[in-house]
Amino acid sequence: GNPNYGSDSSAVQDQLRSVQKIEATWGAFVGILSDGSVVTWGNPESGGDSSDVRHQLKNVKQITAAVGAFAATLQDGSVVTWGE
Repeated sequence: GNPNYGSDSSAVQDQLRSVQKIEATWGAFVGILSDGSVVTWGNPESGGDSSDVRHQLKNVKQITAAVGAFAATLQDGSVVTWGE
């Protein structure tokens, strides 16, 4: 597959442990880990780069994906978004 669309997870492979759920946009993936943190990979403009909000992505309960962005619902009910 095309790594620009998330097909290459090698850069985060060591972080992909205890994955509970995976969601995808058209060009990126996010995995929710058992500790409530997330791992993202793929096209940065499609949500593959969550570094700007990484400090907020704790205790993630659910992820919703759109065409080019993700929204994370946290345990406290707040929402964190990233992507285009």
